[in-house]
Amino acid sequence: MLEELHRRNFADTTIRTYLHGVEHFSRYFRRRPDQLGPEDIRKYQAALFTQFKFSPNTVILRLASLRFFYIHVLNRNWSIAETPYPKKLRHLPGVLSQEEVARLIDAADTPFHRILLMTLYATGARRAEAARLKVSDIDSQRMVVHIHEGKGGKDRDVMLSPKLLEELRTYWRGLRRKPKEWLFPGNRWHTASYPVTTKVLWSACQIAAERAGLDNRRIHPHTLRHCFATHLLEAGADLRTIQILLGHRDLEVTTIYLHLSQRHLSATASPLDALSFPSQGARKHS
Repeated sequence: MLEELHRRNFADTTIRTYLHGVEHFSRYFRRRPDQLGPEDIRKYQAALFTQFKFSPNTVILRLASLRFFYIHVLNRNWSIAETPYPKKLRHLPGVLSQEEVARLIDAADTPFHRILLMTLYATGARRAEAARLKVSDIDSQRMVVHIHEGKGGKDRDVMLSPKLLEELRTYWRGLRRKPKEWLFPGNRWHTASYPVTTKVLWSACQIAAERAGLDNRRIHPHTLRHCFATHLLEAGADLRTIQILLGHRDLEVTTIYLHLSQRHLSATASPLDALSFPSQGARKHS
């Protein structure tokens, strides 16, 4: 299965998710997965809801991993009618105000965490994209940041904020050993020949949120991506531009930020405001 996933150039996160899904399925029945069939899959899908209390979106991922395994590894048929995907839930993401983003960044416990948070917010990059930025990706001549092999293997450019460039230069000058390849090198001294892990970006958000008194908001790296898009929309950027900056394949995905933009919500009047009630005059005279 691992070989088939690599042959299709799946992302590392997808590979881990799919392997974990098949492993969990096998452990649940205590049998090899190739010895299990459609009836076992149906029982497992029911158990994911009733026993494990997983969300529909998580169940969809588990079924996707089994579908890949049975079709591409075992070369067996897979019936969508017998194993229907549950209806996907779509929640509005949490978004911070600009003042709260400033509080979060200021509350970072180290200069390294501070520059990570600032980069996430200034570029709208996913945490894996930000972690794998290279020194050469910061193009100060064109004032863009090159993001290579984002979701779906796509490259894109985003704006390079002058403020971020200044902060990156300050961060660079404070390093004892200047990175040659990765902008944010790994290990505790940030001197490794490999990039920082995405877990570090997650920790940076969690620690800063707690220090800023925002730990009740469930803040993670993707929150800053949502803030980037929402604040751009509120500043007047059009959806098509935001779609390109985020690297979304479908504009429909980007339209979720219309539901989060305070400017768009407050500019739209409720139809109730256009109604005139005859009884209003009667109440005034009574």
